[in-house]
Amino acid sequence: MNRKIGAHVSAAGGIDKAIERVAEIGGNCLQLFSGSPRVWAKMPLEKQPVAAFDSNREKYNVTPVFTHALYLVNLASDKEENIRKSFASLKYELEFDSLVKGSGIIVHLGSHQGRGWEASCAQIADHIDQLLSETPDNSTFLIENSAGQNGKIASDLEEIRWLFDELEKRNKLVSTGRLAWCFDTCHGFAAGYRLGDHTKIAKDEKSAIQAISDLNLWETLKVVHVNDSKDPFGSGRDRHDNIGDGTIPAEELKFFLNYEKLLDIPLILEVPGIDKEGPDAENIERLRKIATE
Repeated sequence: MNRKIGAHVSAAGGIDKAIERVAEIGGNCLQLFSGSPRVWAKMPLEKQPVAAFDSNREKYNVTPVFTHALYLVNLASDKEENIRKSFASLKYELEFDSLVKGSGIIVHLGSHQGRGWEASCAQIADHIDQLLSETPDNSTFLIENSAGQNGKIASDLEEIRWLFDELEKRNKLVSTGRLAWCFDTCHGFAAGYRLGDHTKIAKDEKSAIQAISDLNLWETLKVVHVNDSKDPFGSGRDRHDNIGDGTIPAEELKFFLNYEKLLDIPLILEVPGIDKEGPDAENIERLRKIATE
């Protein structure tokens, strides 16, 4: 089975270098930042080395390509400046996604900062709606589930379903392919979703597979972040570990990754790496072994 298995790697020196780096560790798909993840400032799109990027993508046969939005983004913020910067950053990322013929930008929606989901959901929907109305039709906004810490949005998969329903009702953003989502295994586990066999989950626990099925979210799932967790089940903490070194039971992760609905979904690593320098060949090999047996 030739599954799509890749990683988030550095684009230091140019986005074309990210293609080379993921190929060097054995990956065949990619996630990257379009620029520095630590600042709002962005390189003008016309200065991005797109020709070299396209050439390397063809040379190394790396596809699909996803862009991760800045962690600074918060579409649920009550601060006007933060919303303004978040909006401008995400607009750039969507334009970048279109420019590089990517498969979507992956977004942490942010935190309601104690105000609650009900006080934030309409605001978030408004911003996504406006963003997608002002960006190219061939760009895609991917909502990532969260671990739930500090009021982070989308730790409950029902919140993703609500946003999909609301934005489909407004502008058919789901059925036209502009809006979809990403599941992170560490985040899901930390948020209290068991990853194993949904037919054997204890009655007082939630199953990721069953929840995705019940909420009709399989068709809109476009990528999975495969990360182990440094913290215990239901911790609400977002700390990734290398595959097999964390607290997610090996049999749970293997069952989830080999569930029939996931076999054609790209798998992206965001692990610390054996040498703490990010995803590496060892983690690619560990993931390939459990996802292709």
